[in-house]
Amino acid sequence: MNNHYYIVDVFADNKYAGNPLAVFTNSANIDTQEMQSIAKEINYSETTFITSPQKNNGGYEVRIFTPNREIPFAGHPTLGTAYIIQQIIIKKPVEKIILNLEEGQIPVTINYKNSLPEWLWMRQKAPYFGSKLPGSVIAEVLRLNPSDIDLRWPIQEVSTGLPFIIVPLKNISALQQISLNIDKYYQLIAETEAKCILVFSPETYYPENNLHVRVFCNYMGISEDPATGSANGCLAGYLTQYTYFGDENINIRVEQGYEIGRPSLLLLKASRNDVCIDINIGGKVILVAKGEFLVPAK
Repeated sequence: MNNHYYIVDVFADNKYAGNPLAVFTNSANIDTQEMQSIAKEINYSETTFITSPQKNNGGYEVRIFTPNREIPFAGHPTLGTAYIIQQIIIKKPVEKIILNLEEGQIPVTINYKNSLPEWLWMRQKAPYFGSKLPGSVIAEVLRLNPSDIDLRWPIQEVSTGLPFIIVPLKNISALQQISLNIDKYYQLIAETEAKCILVFSPETYYPENNLHVRVFCNYMGISEDPATGSANGCLAGYLTQYTYFGDENINIRVEQGYEIGRPSLLLLKASRNDVCIDINIGGKVILVAKGEFLVPAK
């Protein structure tokens, strides 16, 4: 059976930047094992499968796989899949698209320019703040000096659907020097809910940006991710929770992926309301390629 797929670059200003994603648009007859095998074959951070072109409860059914496992939520797959749904399935401008993910329904709003999507925004779930971790342990995992960590802020597990360990550093020099100690990393995540680490610095490559970020997720089969919407959603909640910028409202630009040659730009908005922290992550999506994947007939 032939299955159409599309490759997009997410959180990218140009092709071959940002985070690449493969999106399969007709996946009803692909079983879970084959989806996992396809994701491993493609070997991007994530691959998504739209299991029906028809809405269910107002949203489109989507499954997300890393090379190693299925996950309940991820950021750049949400934006990239919404883009393909709008361009290939709906084929006309719509203001909002809802994805039915394992984690729940995630809405994506689209801003257009000349009838083409320019910026896509996803509203993430309210953040959950988990365990705080000692700087000495994290320094060993990252092969940094404990003094490189900015201990004015906590090292903490945060989740908006997929948990990450958030680590504040003092400067970009320390962030550039990170070399993951794999043994120490797996010792750490054996005791934590979060299996991935987001490290950030207030120093950036470009002055118009506010933070520089790196994300490590070997457990998922991703040694370093070039642009991570889910992790940056956790970061947005963290920055708001601890008023990192001196305010509970943030509207910032985050750069990621430079160390691995995939420069990316993510827009983070967050604010605290009477009930929770409201988080929106935005970025651009660029269509790069399309084709067919040959799946053996049953």
